[in-house]
Amino acid sequence: MSRGSVLIVGGGIGGLSTAIALRNADYDVHVVELQADLHSSVYGVGIIQPVNALRALDAIGCAQACMAVGYSTTAWGHLLDVDGNLVREMPGSRIPGTELPPMNGLSRPQLHRILTDKACEAGAVIEYGKTFTTLDDGPDGVTVAFTDDSRTVYDHVVGADGVYSKVRPHVLGEELKPVYLGQSAFRLNIPREPEIDRIVLQHGPDGMAGFVPIGPDLAYVFYNTTWEEGRWLDQDRMADELREHLAPFGGLTGRVRDTYVNESAEIVFRPEEWLIAPAPWHKGRIALIGDAVHAVTPHLGQGAAQAIEDGVVLAECLAAYGDHEEAFTAYSERRYERCKLIVESSVAIGEYEMDPASHPDFDHAGLTQRVLETMAQPL
Repeated sequence: MSRGSVLIVGGGIGGLSTAIALRNADYDVHVVELQADLHSSVYGVGIIQPVNALRALDAIGCAQACMAVGYSTTAWGHLLDVDGNLVREMPGSRIPGTELPPMNGLSRPQLHRILTDKACEAGAVIEYGKTFTTLDDGPDGVTVAFTDDSRTVYDHVVGADGVYSKVRPHVLGEELKPVYLGQSAFRLNIPREPEIDRIVLQHGPDGMAGFVPIGPDLAYVFYNTTWEEGRWLDQDRMADELREHLAPFGGLTGRVRDTYVNESAEIVFRPEEWLIAPAPWHKGRIALIGDAVHAVTPHLGQGAAQAIEDGVVLAECLAAYGDHEEAFTAYSERRYERCKLIVESSVAIGEYEMDPASHPDFDHAGLTQRVLETMAQPL
């Protein structure tokens, strides 16, 4: 017997994870995604799945599938200097009572396919090229008008529509905008070199290079660097620009620069933005998850992890409480401080990378390890 009906606006990682969790809790679930198909909503190159992400994925039956196609590591990573010499190990964290690894990496298309297949298998209805036009939250449900001129009443609505969420104003009643960190990132898929068996970070004079394994034979290289807000780079200049930034590096980064940074068309470039919305993350029967309330810069690999956790916790709270106000309040209370820690810690790492001289006592590896250990604590 159905517990009720839920509309999820947004078919990305958070929306799909929430759909699976809610279906597993016996809710009827309808997902609408503005983009035309599954692949059009997949940006970037790869996904880092820390152990807390794997725990949340395990709760919705997707962890094993992710590890089967990705690359699981025996440690989180290590930190190198500009010449490639070891500076610090970062063991990461494990969760007692599980065999989950400290980290798994996989490509974004693989993750979206796994989540989409699981959501459909669980019985969620997913429609692409469609979103809402109006939300009317009433005492007995939310009346939703869609871009195809249809109208439906739902017991609950979940906004999983990203950092520029159109659902968010219905909840918070204010125009929140993400904050540009001051950094942007280059990313490129490359063949996995043997030493990329965990996350590898290499400090440079003007930024941070890094490597993430995302399959037995696949990895990606990234470079975070200070970047003027609003400055955009023509796609055909990406490879030249990235090689110039990587010129000071020796070791792994130097070899990758000389061997693989050739095709501008294959390089993904994104500004790094953050947001932490004030709690509570609901109003009436409408709640928010993921980047709509806590956009995270990539420095701790926790953006997708926190969105997946949101979905698991939201479903648990709705199933545990008979009243939606109690359920959504419990959801915000369980999630806010955890997500705030991730956002603020990621921003701190980014600020250090942009100006190490101004943060002489900053312990990048130590902060990373402490946050990973905190994330391994129960949800």
